Amino acid sequence: MSELKTNATDASVIDFLNAIAPPIRKIDGLKLLRLFKEATNEEPVMWGPSIVGFGAYKYIYPSGKELEWFPVGFSPRKQAITIYIMLENAHLEPFLANLGKHKKSKGCLYINTLADIDEVVLREMIRTSINLIKTKNQ
Repeated sequence: MSELKTNATDASVIDFLNAIAPPIRKIDGLKLLRLFKEATNEEPVMWGPSIVGFGAYKYIYPSGKELEWFPVGFSPRKQAITIYIMLENAHLEPFLANLGKHKKSKGCLYINTLADIDEVVLREMIRTSINLIKTKNQ
């Protein structure tokens, strides 16, 4: 089985976010940085070249393979802002009805701008994800 290509790095989160274009993505990225730091009480870490992650935990695949991953994070990509929330559907779905304009895939949410969503709902999603992972990993 191949190794995971996305790992924590020592790259500067601020340098990464300051280099983002267009300007609205940069502004939203800096706002998300503050929001995630406040909601998690964790310092941000770059995961690979473009993901800002908060916290770390041991993820165990059904096969038994283990890897270190982040419970929540984001990436202000060109097409959309990707939000990484490690919540199973049973915990995630109640939030999505009140989140605002978004698209969903397995493990990710996509938003066009931060103004499209309810930041209070996003904060609660982040806190719930962190708390569930801490509970599972005790």
